[in-house]
Amino acid sequence: MGCLLALFARIGLLVVWLQTPLVKNGFHDGWILPVLGIIFLPVTTLSYVVVYAFGNGVNGAAWLWVILGLLFDLGMHGSGVSSNRTRIRRYRPAQQV
Repeated sequence: MGCLLALFARIGLLVVWLQTPLVKNGFHDGWILPVLGIIFLPVTTLSYVVVYAFGNGVNGAAWLWVILGLLFDLGMHGSGVSSNRTRIRRYRPAQQV
């Protein structure tokens, strides 16, 4: 499920970047941070762009949405790591005391 959310966030961010000037305005014509955002933190980057577009920058309570996007991204990365533990042959869970 998290993989699907990350895919939609990446596609949405690419569409917004190619069709509107919102990403250019949000990152001040830079391209390195948006590319890194598409690769590593797509929901965070997309939430930053949306919050920046609705307000006059990101300040105050708007940071809550960016932090929420970061938590979603970290949760997606963490769920991928924990679900792959069962696929590793040598992995043995800690012994119960």
